[in-house]
Order: sequence, then C-alpha cells, then structure tokens
Amino acid sequence: MTGMAVPDRAYRRSWHGAHREAAIHVHAERRANRLTLPYLVMIALIVAVVGMWGLEFAERRAAPADRVAQSFAASPPGASASPHFAICGSGRRVNCVVDGDTFWMAGEKIRILDIDTPELSPPRCAAEARLGEAAKARLHALLNSGTVTLERDGRDRDRYGRLLRRVHVDGQPVGAALIREGLARPYGGGRRSWCG
Repeated sequence: MTGMAVPDRAYRRSWHGAHREAAIHVHAERRANRLTLPYLVMIALIVAVVGMWGLEFAERRAAPADRVAQSFAASPPGASASPHFAICGSGRRVNCVVDGDTFWMAGEKIRILDIDTPELSPPRCAAEARLGEAAKARLHALLNSGTVTLERDGRDRDRYGRLLRRVHVDGQPVGAALIREGLARPYGGGRRSWCG
C-alpha cells in the first residue's frame, strides 16, 4: 500500500515501552508514598516519646529546686538556708552569685538591700571592673561560709523583679561586711560611678 502511513513497529514498541516505564514510575512513586507515611508516623512518635522523656527528666531534676524556691518565697521574714553557691554562668540559675550585691538562692534572684557595689555589666572603667570582681568573689565566699538568712524590710521586689532583702550569714550582716572592706558603699539611689 502506497500513500498510507503504516506505523512502524519499532515506533509502536518504543511508545508502549515509554508508557510502561511511566506506569512503573507512577507505581513506584505510589509505593514510596505508602512506605513514607508509616516511616514519618514512626519518626514523629519517636520524637514525641523522646521529647516527653526529656521533659519529664527536666521536671524531675528541677522539681526540688522549684519546691525550695516556692517555699522560700512564701517563707516568713528571717528565713534561712545553707545551700552551696557557685558563680553564675550562662546556664540555669539556682544558687549562684551574679555580682557584689546580687545573687540567686533557691531559684530566686535577690538584691541585697541598702548597698551598692561596682558594676560588672558593663563596668565603666578598669578600676570598677577589678573592684566589681573582688566584691563578687567576697560575696561568694561570705554566702558559702555559713547559714544565709534573708529579711524583708519594706518593698518585696525592685523594678527588675528581684527580691529585696537584708542578708545575714550566721547572724552577721553581709552588706556591712562588704562596706567595711571597701567593696560596697551605702546605696544612694541610681547608678554611680566607681571610677576615680
């Protein structure tokens, strides 16, 4: 037959082959999607279980400190404790010293009433930085030397949310000791420079 186009067998085969490859590809994609969903669900469950375990672990670890903080905050004036104090770092703060007049105790941030110590964040000069570090080190040593007693006198908290307390160690006023040693001065309101 002349004049009529007869489909070439090779062409038909390749068309059927391409069609079959496309069908196989679609089938493989559907199978991959069916397999992916259970894996995603399993991964989500693992993440949820590990997350809950981590949260429970963190809560159990923090619970004693939180209970102490709550009972401590609700305790009457003159409450005392003998925790070990560290120097505050970047982690969670429970019992640590920030600077010469501020520290954390039982998860509460406390500002010592009626004294002012050199600033450390930021110091205005090298002399203030040196004196500020000395005041922080001395407060750290004092707090670890005996039983710490806090007394409320007037306002409960300052504008930064810190508890305002008179602090005693074994009955001795910490603020007076720091003033006597030249590491603090009576609080005069506001920030004053310790530079010259």
